[in-house]
Amino acid sequence: MSESGLRLKIAIRVMSGNEIAMGPGKADLLDAIDATGSISAAGRAMDMSYRRAWLLVDAMNRCWALPLVETMPNGAARSGARLSEAGRKVLDAYRALQKGAAMVESGAEWQTLKAQLLPIPREHQ
Repeated sequence: MSESGLRLKIAIRVMSGNEIAMGPGKADLLDAIDATGSISAAGRAMDMSYRRAWLLVDAMNRCWALPLVETMPNGAARSGARLSEAGRKVLDAYRALQKGAAMVESGAEWQTLKAQLLPIPREHQ
């Protein structure tokens, strides 16, 4: 947070109908799946239940033209999960959007808003 207590927080959410197809948490989950090779390990790394992680993966896979996460069943030569090629493309594009949004903080529009913004709200009267 800046010294003045003022900050700009932009959270990009990509919607498919009423479903969040991609957002900060889902992108972090994809990163964790990529790092661990497992939905359950990714969930644990994020202090999230397997069920919650699985539901988020299911939602992502239903929202995009191609699945973002591929699973290999237990007993297969390599069990676990991995990002599909489509998943890698979507994650990379989303992270690029986040970087672009972060650049807004140095823009004139944010500086104009920041000049008028109180560091903390006034108390109720």
